[in-house]
Amino acid sequence: MKHLAGKPHQLPGNRQSLQDYQARHFSYRMEGAVAVVSLNRPERKNPLTFDSYAELRDLFRNLAYASDVGAVVLTGEGGNFCSGGDVHEIIGPLTELDMPGLLAFTRMTGDVIKAMRACPQPVVAAIDGICAGAGALLALGSDMRLGTARAKTAFLFSRVGLAGCDMGACAMLPRMIGQGRATELLMTGRAMAGEEAERWGFFNRLCAPEELLAESLKLARELAGGPTFAHGMTKKMLHQEWNMGVDEAIEAEAQAQAICMATNDFHRAYHAFVAKQKPVFEGD
Repeated sequence: MKHLAGKPHQLPGNRQSLQDYQARHFSYRMEGAVAVVSLNRPERKNPLTFDSYAELRDLFRNLAYASDVGAVVLTGEGGNFCSGGDVHEIIGPLTELDMPGLLAFTRMTGDVIKAMRACPQPVVAAIDGICAGAGALLALGSDMRLGTARAKTAFLFSRVGLAGCDMGACAMLPRMIGQGRATELLMTGRAMAGEEAERWGFFNRLCAPEELLAESLKLARELAGGPTFAHGMTKKMLHQEWNMGVDEAIEAEAQAQAICMATNDFHRAYHAFVAKQKPVFEGD
């Protein structure tokens, strides 16, 4: 394989730019190679609707083909992250649906998390204020979470007569904070305060509210400036290895690392080290 000879040819239609993406149901902008997705209904603490669920699902699916996005910041406006499904626009209509309609809805919400986990870019959630219901699942489905001491994360499903097993919560939350703690939160629906969330490992770290977005962007820029192909491989293996034994995981990682060793970024890092320079990664 010839390295450092320019970008490899891409299959027609296999890559796309999201630089000029125009969001309809939330705010979207690019900060360099970082896509900033912001839920923007602050007067209602940024609730989700049928349409915003669907657009989030489609956007994260399209990120798998984005040539100009190296990382994502997911946040909310007005001092809150997300209050979950809109009571009037989602909860009310759900009480009138038949079983096929209800299942179509719950599968769509789960598809948002699947798309977030499947996109190769690291997703950094910036969480302030209310982070409840489906909003807590958007945070949980992200790869990293920066929060504030005043953030309140609540898996509210039991409060409305529903099970805590929503959008992958029963699979993901115990792995993050432990089975007993996850069981408590999912069954009681109580809010987890910011300092508790950091102590339990839900938040990677706490930030001052006025510094939260800047710190999240700083982390995302660092990730976007790194070996993005390799980051995507790390993310994929973190998810795939949930279903593997240790021996199978070691073999899978051997194959994944060998693929990364064939990239130009690996060679760039070596040549930069020899030249006592900082490597400039290009994601190929």
